Amino acid sequence: MSTPPASPRLLDQLRQQVRYRHYSLRTEEAYVHWVRAFVHFHGRRHPAELSRADVEDFLAWLASERQVSASTHKQALSALLFLYQQVLGLNLPWMGDIGRPRTDRRVPAVLSQAEVARLFDALAAQPRHGAVLLLLAQLLYGTGLRLLEALRLRVKDLEFDQRAIIVRQGKGAKDRVVMLPASIDGALLAHLADVKVQWQADRAAGLPGVHLPHALARKYPRAAESFAWHWVFPQAELSVDPRTDLRRRHHQPEGFFQRAFKRALADAGIGKPATPHTLRHSFATHLLQAGHDIRTVQELLGHADVSTTMIYTHVLRMGGHAVASPLDRLAGDSLMAGAVPRPPHPASSAVLAAAAPAVSAWPAAGPMPTVRRARESDPCYRIAPTAFRRSPVTPSLPAAATSAS
Repeated sequence: MSTPPASPRLLDQLRQQVRYRHYSLRTEEAYVHWVRAFVHFHGRRHPAELSRADVEDFLAWLASERQVSASTHKQALSALLFLYQQVLGLNLPWMGDIGRPRTDRRVPAVLSQAEVARLFDALAAQPRHGAVLLLLAQLLYGTGLRLLEALRLRVKDLEFDQRAIIVRQGKGAKDRVVMLPASIDGALLAHLADVKVQWQADRAAGLPGVHLPHALARKYPRAAESFAWHWVFPQAELSVDPRTDLRRRHHQPEGFFQRAFKRALADAGIGKPATPHTLRHSFATHLLQAGHDIRTVQELLGHADVSTTMIYTHVLRMGGHAVASPLDRLAGDSLMAGAVPRPPHPASSAVLAAAAPAVSAWPAAGPMPTVRRARESDPCYRIAPTAFRRSPVTPSLPAAATSAS
């Protein structure tokens, strides 16, 4: 009598359900991470044996002791709901009652055009891959692409005659069309010539072709080895496909540009908390400043709702586009009327002199200088966190993969 096959492990069942629904590899990795952490948190007990209180204990531990962000908290909750509903087939009544944390809406960091130019110079001056880094940064700023969307571009997605770039399988598995800046034609064509030399070397070495989405590798067996499907930004070294275990050429990882971007920010003297995604924010803000319609910007960014694009209108109210402060108007009226400004307190004069010994006086007329508002320092006291019941086994949680708009 034959022995029945053993049932697949819990995490393998989770992967099967994620792939059955055609979720991305990032989603699969994030869900596996949170389910594994949940199981380890409760001493490797099976999730089917756990209750609502156990789920809420884990989420409360993430919020109170790990102090994860609201988006990471919601991602962990989504992974657990997927586990119970789609993998274990348990549609328990308390699942819909678990509260989701409120996500705060924050104004994105935006670089000025002068700062963008300085950043480009710093990237071009990098000792390694300076030309490729500059081209990638120009592509992000000139088209509004997300970093991963740019890295996943194929040669066939560049339409030089139509002045367009086809973004395939963007965020939310949506396609869209963005402009192809004419100012980078020369650098982009020269880069593609270098990429073609690398592609020819791969074909001569008999390496497998690049990864193709879904079942295109079976439908078009030779497409993976064609130059049209090759990456625009291929990786210098070969890598192993996590799902097929094939050793092949993949596109550049995100860290390749993120590390260089961080170094370039320091070299350019830019103190803003910027990331490669800041170039996308700057693209949208500068288009709105130039008078382009917000609906057009929404389509270029690939936002499903215009309310997501409206966040950039808040950025437009900053700096020279903001409403004039009544204090500046009062100071301007006083200067125009010939009023003598009140002398500063002697103590404040000494502090200013020590902090800035060579500060010139303000002009008698004209616009007031821009004064940057300083952030308050952290408080010198902290409220001690309340004691929290923790399971004997606590997982080590790395940062989970999150996405931005």
